[in-house]
Amino acid sequence: MAKKNTKRKLVGLVSDESGGRTYYTTKNTMNTSEKLSLKKYDPKLRRHVTYTETKKNLGRNEVKPRKG
Repeated sequence: MAKKNTKRKLVGLVSDESGGRTYYTTKNTMNTSEKLSLKKYDPKLRRHVTYTETKKNLGRNEVKPRKG
């Protein structure tokens, strides 16, 4: 079983050119406070482009309040 380390956060990487979110990685927030920016392969464009950090879920798993 994997160790639970609370200092590392799961972040998604979004392509600057195509907007696709293909890669996920973990980041130590204590050492690296600024956003990650990595050059990775984009399968849509079939070339290497810059990927920047974003939140993992982008609001998909948020619980919305019920109406009424």
